[in-house]
Amino acid sequence: MKIILAYSGGLDTSVAIKWLKEKYGADVIAFCADIGQEENFQEIAEKAIKTGASNVYIEDLKEEFIRNFVFPMLRANAVYETGYLMGTSIARPLIAKTQIDIAIKEKAEAVAHGATGKGNDQVRFELTYYALKPDIKVIAPWREWEFDSRSSLIEYAQKHNIPVQATKEKPYSIDRNLFHISYEGGILEDPWNEPPQDMYTMVIPPEKAPDKPVYIEITYESGNPVALNGEKLSSVELFNKLNKIAGENGIGRVDIVENRYVGIKSRGVYETPAGTVLHIAHKAIESITMDRELMHLRDSLIPRYSELIYYGYWFSPEREALQKLIDETQKNVTGTVRLKLYKGNCIVVGRKSPYSLYSIEHATFEKDRVYNQKDAEGFIKINALRLRMLKKSND
Repeated sequence: MKIILAYSGGLDTSVAIKWLKEKYGADVIAFCADIGQEENFQEIAEKAIKTGASNVYIEDLKEEFIRNFVFPMLRANAVYETGYLMGTSIARPLIAKTQIDIAIKEKAEAVAHGATGKGNDQVRFELTYYALKPDIKVIAPWREWEFDSRSSLIEYAQKHNIPVQATKEKPYSIDRNLFHISYEGGILEDPWNEPPQDMYTMVIPPEKAPDKPVYIEITYESGNPVALNGEKLSSVELFNKLNKIAGENGIGRVDIVENRYVGIKSRGVYETPAGTVLHIAHKAIESITMDRELMHLRDSLIPRYSELIYYGYWFSPEREALQKLIDETQKNVTGTVRLKLYKGNCIVVGRKSPYSLYSIEHATFEKDRVYNQKDAEGFIKINALRLRMLKKSND
């Protein structure tokens, strides 16, 4: 049997290579997606080979990740529950899609992943596998092997000389890409405890951010950010620069307890500096370019759209249909937003657009010649008619 393993070089997948070879007598090919986690992929590839993989694929997916996955999600203002911008959720369908492409190329019978049987990632990976290749065999080691904790995995890795970063002192799980970093498990499992400051990577503590605010401008075309401070950038360049600027100003930390798809509540700590700024900026440019009823209709769909991403249904017909509607609303979402970044706060201070629906003449509190205030009387009476009739019927 030939198995394509989604490999990160972390604890779970490092152990998985040796375990899959022993359990299935399989030829294991490791696949690692470069989506901006800033790791030494040469070392990861060498580690996979030393651990038992017969071959390693390292695929640079950063541009595709931002352009075809993150940007569509940002166009929808997607957010799960109390503030999770879904940096891990949106990466999984791309990783799984590429894994299936490699499985087809290698004529592999099976794919495998290192997601646990308690989490969301198992669902996200496998829904994508089956959506793109219904006959593929899926192996999920966490649902089969004898290990019952990350501590037991660490012991196994040490016993078999498999190098891993996780330790019993800091056993939390880390997932990083160009959009965010997530921290879960281990020392974070008690939701009362504040995360240790030395855990964070991208975002400095807001109280240590500069005392002087930083002003930036983000330019949008049809709902997508295309320039930072007037400079046209590729999607990857824009994220790299904005991650640095926002992170240096303490923006993008979130500590939440969320509801996993499998029914378990989970505490997650996230750093999403550029994503946080872009989420705020996008809503600001929409505020002057989108029709009211169109915006309200789209907004009513955000919770459902966000759930589809969080649960793993990126390649579902309902997500694709919603995306078409959302993208239709973005045709005139073009213009520039000015923001003030200061000690963890991202504040909108200006917005302009060639498609602006904002009219100073209509909105002014000063004298105008375009709006007859007497017209409001009939408007109010017509809308109050049902309320007045209801009151009379109840008296």
